[in-house]
Amino acid sequence: MALSGGVDSAVVAALAGEALGPDAVAVTLTGSAVAAAEVERARAVARAIPIVHVTVGADPIDRAEYRANDADRCYHCRTVEAAALRRWGGSHAVMQYLDGVHVDDLGDDRPGIRALDEAGFVHPLVAAGWGKQRVRETARRRGLPNWDTPSNACLASRVTHGTPITPELLARVEAAEATLAARGFRRVRVRVGPDGTRIEVDPDEVPRLAAPALAAEVVRDLAALGLTEVTIDPNGYGALRGALRVLR
Repeated sequence: MALSGGVDSAVVAALAGEALGPDAVAVTLTGSAVAAAEVERARAVARAIPIVHVTVGADPIDRAEYRANDADRCYHCRTVEAAALRRWGGSHAVMQYLDGVHVDDLGDDRPGIRALDEAGFVHPLVAAGWGKQRVRETARRRGLPNWDTPSNACLASRVTHGTPITPELLARVEAAEATLAARGFRRVRVRVGPDGTRIEVDPDEVPRLAAPALAAEVVRDLAALGLTEVTIDPNGYGALRGALRVLR
């Protein structure tokens, strides 16, 4: 069972643990594109279920196609990660590989899902016809600690396609998001590309972030990390429109 820090894989892990007991194993991948906070969240989920839990290193940064960061980056990332999971599973008598893909994921362009399909992963939530709402309701009823945690994605998803991926850039993004999370923002994206750095928080938290004193602090902290030309998206997380410049 591939277990990230997210609620989808947490629910599958909980169901697998209930059905299989000690024969179910949750595996969390680590690497430069996975935030340390996500790994810690996965550990907390595994303890809460409870389920046997291990971490396995898998870093797609070694693959040139991933570093190029074209539109198929996720395919190359998932190919590397799935191979690492299967290598681990092959040495531990694993019979089946599960993930947290659900039906709401299928409406998007997800090359990563294609890579998982090619590697033989099973999507139990899809088979059951479950979407995000059913997943969250189930996680809440089961008392999973991340039942209401905002959805997340790998750090590389913050980097504009065409901008090369490096471990140093991913580390800067992780540190920048941690800086904002430490100030109490619930959902944070620090997106980087040729036009600079754009910060997204939940729409109702934009006014607090945009307040001059805090905005100046954040820009200063991000500059110390090497992230410049900082803007705040005035519409908040998920907006498709432009951003508001804070400081240069």
